[in-house]
Amino acid sequence: MMTDISTTRILILDDDPFILKLLARMLVNLGFPLVDCCENGVDALKLLDDVATRPDLILLDLNMPGMDGIEFVRHLVERKFTGSLILVSGEDERMLKTTEKLVQAHKIPILGYLQKPVQPEALRMQLMKLASALSKGEEGIARKTYDAEAIRNAIDAGDMVNYYQPKVRVDTGAIAGVETLVRWHHPVDGVIYPSQFVGAAERYGLIDHLTQAVLRQAFAQAGAWQKLGCDLKVAVNVSMDNLASLDFQDTVVMLAAEAGVHPSGIVLEITESQLMEDERVSLEILTRLRLKRFHLSIDDFGTGHSSLAQLRDIPFDELKIDQGFVHRASEDETLRAIYDASLALAKQLNMEAVAEGVESREDWELLRQTGCDLAQGNFIARPMLAGELNEWVKKWRVRIEAEALVVRIEGQAQ
Repeated sequence: MMTDISTTRILILDDDPFILKLLARMLVNLGFPLVDCCENGVDALKLLDDVATRPDLILLDLNMPGMDGIEFVRHLVERKFTGSLILVSGEDERMLKTTEKLVQAHKIPILGYLQKPVQPEALRMQLMKLASALSKGEEGIARKTYDAEAIRNAIDAGDMVNYYQPKVRVDTGAIAGVETLVRWHHPVDGVIYPSQFVGAAERYGLIDHLTQAVLRQAFAQAGAWQKLGCDLKVAVNVSMDNLASLDFQDTVVMLAAEAGVHPSGIVLEITESQLMEDERVSLEILTRLRLKRFHLSIDDFGTGHSSLAQLRDIPFDELKIDQGFVHRASEDETLRAIYDASLALAKQLNMEAVAEGVESREDWELLRQTGCDLAQGNFIARPMLAGELNEWVKKWRVRIEAEALVVRIEGQAQ
């Protein structure tokens, strides 16, 4: 296992001798002295099979005669390669992104990709990711798993705590609502994110118990905000597993009534991560909830099973464009096409469009220019405890006024 860049062994695999020499020189100049070069996959695999020459990082060309880069990745999988990859190719960006997804599916760490001709600065930026991983000791750290008893006890003890991420109106910047995101405040492991326990809760049959705890907290908080005169829609994520029993609709209605919250102030975000055995039950529940005036949102649209069929069959009134189609859409033609199509679909169906994953001012500008209704993401605010929202609102108002000033100045300059 590598400990710093001076001991990091790098293999460059490319059929072009000039590219090999060029990349090798760049790496040495960047402080990576241990560099091996191969013009074909067969020779590269020999280095890989020898513990003395086994690389920590491979710069891999895709389009090579004989064994191409895709086939070489398969050999890496067979050998349980534990190092990292950087793709280097003259292929177009869509091909590079597709290959990147393939490598990720094989569970091989990939730092990114570089298009030929490779620029030294672009290579340096990719290698900074490697240096960052080394300094944080991220390699080889397994994510901790939790059993049914631990999750059940955490729910019963009130250790599952709701955080809230603001949703704002793109045209005015005004806060319109929040999405409820549960975190586990573990007494030993600290704050644990949903990816480490929600799937387990579904497998252990605890998802209804967890969802009720989240709903109860969220509705109580929504009621508190309503009493303060804050007109915020509070969104809560609902698993398709929750929609397997007709009792769920009654539970939601009862909890809202107990908290004194009007259904029109609640948004239920539905992510269909798996196909339902009996779609009639989920369709009945969601239709009845909509009749009660709860709002329904189709989450992560365009991913998993969230699709046009759900828009056809279920009375959603909000469409959340998945973050994978929002961030960097201003500079990526493929992402932009999917974002534009999703936004147009929402408008044609008279649904509010929410862009998730807004991470930069460029993302925000795209939403503003295209007329998206609502935005959510770390550029606006990270998820926070309810008590932190008021202070954030004050700071956000200052930011949004500054953003508007920048836009006016840029418009006058043009």
